[in-house]
Amino acid sequence: MMHEALLEIADDCLVLGHRLSEWCGHAPMLEEDLALPNMALDLIGVARGLYARAGELEDAGRGEDDLAYFRGEREFRNCLLVERPNEDFAQTMLRQLYFAAFMEPFWRAASASSDEVVHGIAGKAAKEVAYHIRHTGEWVIRMGDGTVESAARMARAVDALHRYTGELFESSPAARAAEAAGVLPVREEMRGDWDRVIGMIFTEARLVLPEDTHMHSGGRAGLHGEDLGHILAEMQSVARAHPGAVW
Repeated sequence: MMHEALLEIADDCLVLGHRLSEWCGHAPMLEEDLALPNMALDLIGVARGLYARAGELEDAGRGEDDLAYFRGEREFRNCLLVERPNEDFAQTMLRQLYFAAFMEPFWRAASASSDEVVHGIAGKAAKEVAYHIRHTGEWVIRMGDGTVESAARMARAVDALHRYTGELFESSPAARAAEAAGVLPVREEMRGDWDRVIGMIFTEARLVLPEDTHMHSGGRAGLHGEDLGHILAEMQSVARAHPGAVW
């Protein structure tokens, strides 16, 4: 069960990393054409470490490539937020901010993990997502407190994405087992830091947090929308066409 808890976080990072990579060559300016793929590489690097450790704990002969490329949609345990389409630059920046504002305190807390591999991953990952918060937070403020058009786009991003943030704080049975063993921190305990960061940025951006929003969930149980199927079809195509190939 412990490996399943690591797969949840690894899947989050891999799927979101793939989403960010879709901007490569399409970003609105050169700086973002570099920044977005670099953030994607940060996330995919974390995913690789967690997949490798999950494979060791599972002890079924599966490595990081098997877990990333040869599981189907219902086997992925990522939260629904990370698979949401890029849509536009505003939604991409807000989605990344929502996720990073959760993962930064999560990784800081995970630096005390009883698992040496998770402990090692956490130290580096916390620094990376702290940068993600700074970078995306600046864009959310710039757009929210910018032109009429940019403010409208950011407001639409909040309406589209906020309903997926509640799942970040939900602990599945596998996650609760990992929390009890001291391998991973308790997700709900990240809420205070997340509320503080998002509230501060939203105030500067002149954005309003939706009230009484119905939160969508199900990703941890393998219940995804069609968007994840499209991601996996693209991401896994080469590995499935040439199983066992290395380069």
